[in-house]
Amino acid sequence: MVEMNVSIPQPMKEWCEAQVRAGRFATAGDYVRDLIRRDRDRQGGVRSLQAAIEAGLASGVGSRTLDEIMAEARARGSRPTMC
Repeated sequence: MVEMNVSIPQPMKEWCEAQVRAGRFATAGDYVRDLIRRDRDRQGGVRSLQAAIEAGLASGVGSRTLDEIMAEARARGSRPTMC
């Protein structure tokens, strides 16, 4: 592993140390690595969602009704959610 020095405000340092004291992480480095992993995973999810949205927009307007779409989703065992 490589070493990296990062400057953070005192309240963030205290928060990081509190996570270690609480036993959530063995070291401050473990906590920071976990944060980076989570951020990387979240960014990957955002990219996937954006790609799906772009594909949907590019596909144009479909000819099926909402009832037909819902019936197909039920037949597949999916439970569509309405926003």
